[in-house]
Amino acid sequence: MDIEALAETALFKSMTKEEIRLCLEELQAMERAYAKGSMIMRAGDTTDRMGLVLAGSVTIERTDVWGNRSILSHVAAGHFFAETYAILPGEVMLVDVRANEDSRVLMIDVGGLLSPGASKAWQYKFLRNFLLISAHKNLTLSGRSFHTAPKSARGRVLSYLSAVSLQKHSREFDIPFDRQQLADYLNLERTNMSKELGRMRRDGIIEFRKNHFKLLEPPGSVE
Repeated sequence: MDIEALAETALFKSMTKEEIRLCLEELQAMERAYAKGSMIMRAGDTTDRMGLVLAGSVTIERTDVWGNRSILSHVAAGHFFAETYAILPGEVMLVDVRANEDSRVLMIDVGGLLSPGASKAWQYKFLRNFLLISAHKNLTLSGRSFHTAPKSARGRVLSYLSAVSLQKHSREFDIPFDRQQLADYLNLERTNMSKELGRMRRDGIIEFRKNHFKLLEPPGSVE
C-alpha cells in the first residue's frame, strides 16, 4: 500500500508515515479493485467499513422499488463514503455505492475509533480529519436539496451549474457526471433535460461539450 500517496489525502493529513501505518494496521484496512459499473455496497446491507477512494470515482445512488434511480453524490479519489453506516453498526444502508469507473478503494474498519480510552496520537489526527471531511460532505448533500428544489428543469440545471462555478471559481469547468448521471442527480428525465440544455445554449446562457460547461452572460446583463 502506498503510504506516501495516502499521506497526500485529506483523511490522513498531518499524519506521519508511521502513524498512517499504525492506523491502517489497527483499522484492518484492505485495498480492493472494482470495475466500472460494479456494485461496491448495496441498499439493505449493513457494513462496519467505510471506503476511501484511492483511484477512480464512485457514485452514491438511491433506487426505489419501481427501479427509478437518483444519484445523491459523486465521490472522487481522495474522498470517502459509507462512514455514517460504518460508525453505526447494524444500521441498514438505504443507498447503493457503485464504481463510476475502474476504481481502487481502501476499505477501513472504523469501529475501533469508538473504543473507550482511545487516545493515541494517530487516532486524534484521524478523527479530526474525519470530522472535517464529514462536515464538508454534509454541506455538499445539503446543496443537492437546493438543486432539486426548483420546479423547472432550467432552474435545477442553473442551480447546479452556478454552484459548481462558485466552487471552481470559474465560469468554465468540467462536471463529474455524464448526461444520464446529471439527470439522475437532478431528478429529471434525461430527454427533457437534454432539450432544456439545448434551449439554454440557443438562449445564450451556456455553452457545453460533453461534461465541459461554460456559463455565459445573459443578454443585457451587467457584471
